[in-house]
Amino acid sequence: MAAHKDRDTAAVPELTVPAYWAEAKAALMERDRIMNKLIPQIGDLHLRGQPDPFTTLARSIVGQQVTPKAADAAWAKLLAICPKLSPAQVMKAGAGELAGCGLSKRKTEYILDLADHFKAKRVHADLWSQMDDEAVIAELVQIRGISRWTAEMFLIFNLLRPNVLPLDDPGLIQGISQNYFSGEPVSRSDAREVAANWEPWRTVATWYLWRSLDPV
Repeated sequence: MAAHKDRDTAAVPELTVPAYWAEAKAALMERDRIMNKLIPQIGDLHLRGQPDPFTTLARSIVGQQVTPKAADAAWAKLLAICPKLSPAQVMKAGAGELAGCGLSKRKTEYILDLADHFKAKRVHADLWSQMDDEAVIAELVQIRGISRWTAEMFLIFNLLRPNVLPLDDPGLIQGISQNYFSGEPVSRSDAREVAANWEPWRTVATWYLWRSLDPV
């Protein structure tokens, strides 16, 4: 569960509740008996977005394959040397200073590649809000260290897209297993079948399943 925990803790301002949240909750509760039970249990919590694309993506790279505690420590050191956390500031810091934050050689390369993509405008962050989900994912996965899963987390937490189904997310699969299959193993096709009932609010259902495993 650490994988999605650290997505919520980036040191950036939080946005207000997504505009579609109330409508999505009502629709999910009406058509899905598990959601009808789960959503009232979770209460008034909702998805909180992270507004800056570069910060969100850099934070997701820092958090890969380490504990939340290690990720938080490395992130704090990175913010100490790059207070603005702009692509230009990260590139100026260079590999040596980034490695000094406790980042592996590979993660250092990934963050520099991310900064280079933004600075050279090889990604169109200013247009992402108008592009469809798959088009944004296609741009993001060209950056080293950004997997489809990372891109989907970006769609959920930065662009607040309502209908993302991150099938590579262990928390989603575990949540479906526990809530819909009494803890039995779940295949991707099982997950897709359950999620077909959530359209067009698959993000919201996914978020409630995460919360069912980890209420924080």
